[in-house]
Amino acid sequence: MNRKMLSGNEAIARGAFEAGVRLAVAYPGTPSTEILENCTQYPSIDASWAPNEKVSLEVAIGACFGGARSLVAMKHVGVNVAADPLFTLSYTGVVGGLVLAVADDPEMHSSQNEQDSRHYARAAKVPLFEPADSQEALEFTRLAFAASEQFDTPILLRTTTRIAHSKSIVTLGEPLTGLPQPALRKDPPKFVMLPGNARKRHLVVEERLQRMADWACSQPFNRIEERSDEVGVITAGVAYQYAREVLPEASVLKLGQVYPLPLALVRDFATRFKTLYVIEELEPFIEEQVRALGFDVIGKDRLSLCGELTPGRLRQGLLNQPIATAFSAGEDLPQRPPNLCPGCPHRGVFYALNRLKAFVTGDIGCYTLGFMPPLSAMDTCVCMGASVGNAAGLNRVLPAEDKQKVVGVIGDSTFLHTGINGLMDMVYNGSTATLVILDNRITAMTGRQENPASGYTLAGVSSKEVDLEQLCRSVGVEHVRLVDPWDLQGTETVIREEMARPAPSVVIARGPCVLIKRDVGQRKPPLLIDEGRCTGCKACLKIGCPAISWQADKGERGQAVVDTLLCVGCGICAQLCRFDAFSLAGEGGTN
Repeated sequence: MNRKMLSGNEAIARGAFEAGVRLAVAYPGTPSTEILENCTQYPSIDASWAPNEKVSLEVAIGACFGGARSLVAMKHVGVNVAADPLFTLSYTGVVGGLVLAVADDPEMHSSQNEQDSRHYARAAKVPLFEPADSQEALEFTRLAFAASEQFDTPILLRTTTRIAHSKSIVTLGEPLTGLPQPALRKDPPKFVMLPGNARKRHLVVEERLQRMADWACSQPFNRIEERSDEVGVITAGVAYQYAREVLPEASVLKLGQVYPLPLALVRDFATRFKTLYVIEELEPFIEEQVRALGFDVIGKDRLSLCGELTPGRLRQGLLNQPIATAFSAGEDLPQRPPNLCPGCPHRGVFYALNRLKAFVTGDIGCYTLGFMPPLSAMDTCVCMGASVGNAAGLNRVLPAEDKQKVVGVIGDSTFLHTGINGLMDMVYNGSTATLVILDNRITAMTGRQENPASGYTLAGVSSKEVDLEQLCRSVGVEHVRLVDPWDLQGTETVIREEMARPAPSVVIARGPCVLIKRDVGQRKPPLLIDEGRCTGCKACLKIGCPAISWQADKGERGQAVVDTLLCVGCGICAQLCRFDAFSLAGEGGTN
């Protein structure tokens, strides 16, 4: 028996391999990113990054129409971007199986909202499976592809952060063989969603959901665990693990197919218990359906709609037991907020924007940390690509004296994801805002994945590189400037000039992420501080670099100290120092 310790994301990739998946596509987004990264270890899967989630789903749809099994992966907010093709795919159905793995992020560990993707399943009328551990993540992936073809439907496979990233033992299987070879198949009534065809397909969708609800009642992934005759629990996903820990004596209806709900099975289970709990994270998705059947349940009246469930929160909500403290510190510890890395090329841009007192419409990426003190240079952040549209809208309605203060900031990957259309709108409709593209040559926040502007594919193969300057000019931007973000004065000067320009303009701040392995040559020896020159003015602290700390007991007023293990020698701090106290290691610095 071949057994291995896998995370949920690794298990989904393995399940895709065992299911005979030919194509896997995604845009990186925590907590789903590792699904595609692990698909690359299976040569039989053509795995690639797409510019955004909508494109990734559309590519997979094309492959599935050709009869190939296809996997798409994204985080919960990615489904917002992919929703347009998803809703219509529910009508067209599939040829080869298509599974969309979506990872929700309760507690918003790395997300801008806490939406519950189960509502997408109901809205799009697409079945949804939800595994409770890594073994189920593998098994449900295989089952989802089989069910997708059996019922002519895409399948949503929902995980959450804990399932995606937690590891457990998985029994590996062998890949399927004998699947049909991809081929062209003409079937316009099924695939061309004009109103006349779509009306007929809607009837198919409704009938399919009823068949799947009936089918799910006899499937082993919806199972009853018999224990107490008095207390019953209906649950799914990671909440099942918490329910078993907190209510070990309760009988459990453990759901694997959460939509369409196997209502007959739920009804038969619920009638047997005096006390019935529905335990689930985020929205009362299952609870509302159980209540609609006429059952009085305990659920979100005791458990929060917000945040992750934990065994402690479950005990507190259901049993009124206080949450145990794992440990306590003997003294108050300093806060450690997230920060841009030492040498990050974004730091100089935000320092300049702060000095220019710009109103900065921000976006999703590492650079969102520019809102943190001491940089404090980001004023909005809504969703991928919104910085451009937000800047354009503000600029068009503000009085003349405020128009020039508006600057949009977006990363290279995010610009290609959904920023291009916003820039077209800015030019087309006469906004005179300034856009700064932070081109660090990578999709950094999710773990340094490639994108069409990096010049490399997911497999690390050299590819065509999008020319951001030409792209901006091609949509009508006449004023495109390139700056070195580690040159503080030069960066500030260019941004100031473009903010004053009564026309739309783009500033591209080009500097590779310091963590890209292939660009490791950009690192320089660390800087040191000459104690004899440092006056304790604290100017160097204004950039918020983690490599610089303050020692109050050094010198008359205290002095800055450089951590040579963190410093990459970018030199921004030296540009701020008016007393030439910084020097490269080996050039006289003492620290």
